[in-house]
Amino acid sequence: MVSRVTTVAFEGVYALPVDVQVQVGPGMVAFTIVGLPDKAVGESRERVRSALHASGLALPAKRVTVNLAPADLPKEGSHYDLPIALGVMAAIGAIPADLLNDYAVLGELGLDGRLAPVAGVLPAAIGANTLGKGLICPSESGSEAAWADPEMDILAPNSLIQLANHFKGTQVLSRPNAKLQPAPSSLPDLADIKGQESAKRALEIAAAGGHNLLFCGPPGAGKSMLASRLPSILPPLQPRELLDVSMIASLAGTLAEGRLSDRRPFRAPHHSASMAALVGGGLRAKPGEVSLAHNGVLFLDELPEFNPQVLDSLRQPLETGEAVIARANHRVTYPARFQLIAAMNPCRCGYAGAPGHQCRRGDRCASDYQARVSGPFLDRIDLRIEVPAVTAADLIGASNGEASEVVAKRVARAREIQRERYAALGTPTQTNALAPPNMVESLVKVDAKNMSFLQDAANALALSARGYHRVMKLARTLADLDGLETVQKVHLAEALSYRGRSILAHAA
Repeated sequence: MVSRVTTVAFEGVYALPVDVQVQVGPGMVAFTIVGLPDKAVGESRERVRSALHASGLALPAKRVTVNLAPADLPKEGSHYDLPIALGVMAAIGAIPADLLNDYAVLGELGLDGRLAPVAGVLPAAIGANTLGKGLICPSESGSEAAWADPEMDILAPNSLIQLANHFKGTQVLSRPNAKLQPAPSSLPDLADIKGQESAKRALEIAAAGGHNLLFCGPPGAGKSMLASRLPSILPPLQPRELLDVSMIASLAGTLAEGRLSDRRPFRAPHHSASMAALVGGGLRAKPGEVSLAHNGVLFLDELPEFNPQVLDSLRQPLETGEAVIARANHRVTYPARFQLIAAMNPCRCGYAGAPGHQCRRGDRCASDYQARVSGPFLDRIDLRIEVPAVTAADLIGASNGEASEVVAKRVARAREIQRERYAALGTPTQTNALAPPNMVESLVKVDAKNMSFLQDAANALALSARGYHRVMKLARTLADLDGLETVQKVHLAEALSYRGRSILAHAA
């Protein structure tokens, strides 16, 4: 007899159906798993054997063959334990085989029969719902699966024996409830920062339009402090964004207790991060920092300290919003639509351009250090702002600035204007920074006088075509912050100043 159980294999954020076929028949006593299993899947036979024994079941002295179909699709992870165990139980008659037809199954087994949480439950639940099936998953992952569909049939047992009792009718498992992480009690507030009004203005503009931003200044000027306050002024995730972000977090195994959060991700990898860690990859092509920052913020502190090849690998995700990981036997795509915030010193010693300071290596100290960041990478950054040093005398007696709550309201109004605009145009775009190039001219209608000013400025700054479009989008955001339908000359001038205000002369 051959029993069948449906489970999933993950390809990016998508769950592909896998048919677990179990045959218990005559022959030499053995437990064999075929169908391109990796080491974790191959080891599941020992976990399944022990879990069945702990649950009061013993494998018959027969040949057990497990086939994971389609056989040419690589199978990775420990979530195949539970479907294999249920397939074996159905094959030996311990549970009715027909009851499993309505469910997709995933879960890791302990040696005592308990179920451990696994990664990818949310995309698996969405995939099962697409197939018209319910889902069986570990109890700790049940609240995560409940977000897929409020009407979906979900079983979330603590152990294998608990699930067997449910199928026998001696115990009833209730449907888990979807849970949301509580809002953080406090976030770093902009009011903590004294001075740096220009930098705080740039941070507000970046938040309002989703623009990329680079802070450049000496050590201790407050660059990292400013960047850490960005989450406090960003609006919460929209429902669709929440689902997309949570699917990636689920695959990465970072959803605590299966609870989703409506806070935008803020990822700040160390500058020693490898290309695989930042973009994604590795043995199982896992999502990298750019994907974990999807619909949120990727903060790169000490930008020139990153490997130049690693930084340049971000150019494609910045442009397309996707991280494509290509391997000889498969190709995986993860969403990576993130907002880049970066910070750097002007030179290796950190004080180039500061009054009274002279680098021992002269101008080469700054030029060599800045050359580690390529021009094409910088061309994708909309705002470049110098953050001057703040002395202790500047801080003594200085009043606090605006609170994040006040700034967040202006950002939310500007974002709402953008959402309504792009919804009326029938495009999924949410922010000005993501507007496609063919919309730029219609978004920013410039009269003849302002066009002449813009042309002269573009020639003086040697703007590339990409740079021109980003200036126009930035001007549109400035007008949205002012609540104006028409982009004025003052908005164009300010947008150009952020594009040209940079000591990174090599990227001009």
